[in-house]
Amino acid sequence: MTSQLGATLAPGDDGRFMALALALGRRGMGGTWPNPAVGAVLVKDDTIVGRGWTQPGGRPHAEVDALRRAGEAARGATLYVTLEPCSHHGKSPPCADAIIAAGVSRVVSALEDPNPEVSGEGHARLRAAGIAVEVGVGTEEARRDHAGHIRRMRDGRPHVMLKLAISADGKAGAPGRRPVPITGEAAWQRVHLLRAQSDAIMIGIGTALADDPMLTCRLPGMARNSPVRIVLDSALRLPLASRLAASAGEVPVWVFCHDGASSTRAEALCARGIEVVRVSAAAGEHGRPDLASLLKLVAQRGVTRLMVEGGPTLAAALLAADLIDQAHLFKSAKIVGAEGVEALDAAAAAALGRQLRPTDSEPVGADRIEHYARR
Repeated sequence: MTSQLGATLAPGDDGRFMALALALGRRGMGGTWPNPAVGAVLVKDDTIVGRGWTQPGGRPHAEVDALRRAGEAARGATLYVTLEPCSHHGKSPPCADAIIAAGVSRVVSALEDPNPEVSGEGHARLRAAGIAVEVGVGTEEARRDHAGHIRRMRDGRPHVMLKLAISADGKAGAPGRRPVPITGEAAWQRVHLLRAQSDAIMIGIGTALADDPMLTCRLPGMARNSPVRIVLDSALRLPLASRLAASAGEVPVWVFCHDGASSTRAEALCARGIEVVRVSAAAGEHGRPDLASLLKLVAQRGVTRLMVEGGPTLAAALLAADLIDQAHLFKSAKIVGAEGVEALDAAAAAALGRQLRPTDSEPVGADRIEHYARR
């Protein structure tokens, strides 16, 4: 069986119901962090009796949501879930205990949770209660959907996804870093969907100054899905009149600066509702923080899926540090001209080729998206 993302799932009903659980889980992407966006389906006598997904803010968890909807029908049912049910007490009781109490007879799980507080314990607790547990249906797709959670648990940083718009002559901007429209309306809509599925979006101060972007999701009815906006601004140059500053009270803005940046500027930005985070530049260059250390700080704040839309300079720096996990290159037939800003210089293009592999490409309106994943 093939899912909407093209991954091969197990044949038969297990694959079919897991595909539904995976699709349900994606409903929460971008809105459940620091918790993973899990999907769950309860099936009894070939009938779906409950379905759930991780709710905004991370709770209730998908399993509890599905059990609540199923009620008494959960007794004797099979639960399909995209990640191992939790076994530890966090801000809510363990999902494994709720599954046992509900009388579920079988659990089909796509993936063991890499969280060291779970890491097989959820499955073990279910088996100890006499529940049949099968692990591995839809694993490949579940790994993609939970890439942010996995990366944060294993490496202490978010899953980093790069988005770049590139003209036919390899440019990302007009001369003098002036913004220029490169892709069309269909690509614009896809970018905003990527924003909605991300916990946070990051740019450098150069992009903030050149473009004065909003970085919100402006698809109809999806403003609430806008990610946290992050600006790397060592010297706190973000204008107080910028659109980011003006909207900080509606959608959070975090500005990461050098630990010696002006306190007066920091206070002025804070007064606009922006959170200023000071980072040591001891391991960085030219007053810029070390990117690997900065990403760890971002992960400590709960971010699991980070979209980078910051243009060529930030893209090159992250590629040089081998910190890009996924890339979407939006290719256009538009010509910018020889004096335009290169989207990827030779070193960045070589790094992308070494670190990432092309997975597929697709048309989007008059443009085309090339997708890449870490090798």
